[in-house]
Amino acid sequence: MSSVGEWQTSISRYDDEQAFACLFRHFYDRLLHFCEQYVHAREVAEEIVSDVFVKLWHRRSELEKVANLQVYLFVAVKNHSLNYLEQYSRLRIVPIEATGMADLRHSTDPEQDLEWKELRFKMDQIVAALPEQCRRIFKLIKEDGLKYKEVAEILNISPRTVETQLFRAMRRLQDGLSQLHKDNNLLPPLLVLFCLSAQLL
Repeated sequence: MSSVGEWQTSISRYDDEQAFACLFRHFYDRLLHFCEQYVHAREVAEEIVSDVFVKLWHRRSELEKVANLQVYLFVAVKNHSLNYLEQYSRLRIVPIEATGMADLRHSTDPEQDLEWKELRFKMDQIVAALPEQCRRIFKLIKEDGLKYKEVAEILNISPRTVETQLFRAMRRLQDGLSQLHKDNNLLPPLLVLFCLSAQLL
């Protein structure tokens, strides 16, 4: 058993705890990262995501009826996050921990490896400076691999808005990386963006 649909069926029909564990491991990291964009505290995000899965288990008999479980889980985490923010409006600011995202490295050339690190750092800065909605859409598509329509459903916006915001993010990245290329003679920005996209940023 390897697909989400098969896990859903097994959990819903047979109360399969092993399938539920597989489902949990499959989605947990992406949901946690998504939740942190709202609550800005890892321990809170862990609690919210865990709570979503607990409720999912309690309602497992209805799980087979869910047409798109990925969207269902992201929407559930989003709603729980917003409820948390509404309940606890005074949030403490916590340091941003390592994201765990893969670095771009060149395996044989230390100089190129250093260039990739500089590009990675610059790109992280550009993404962090994007407007909140723009940044969230960019990460959902480039990091979590979601489609425009799925992101639109998760954030309750139109697919057109998703497309527009992603275009703005890519233009910001291209402009920022173009300047870095000009100053340091590094890789052309379009090539960099292609490589980063291929690595799911």
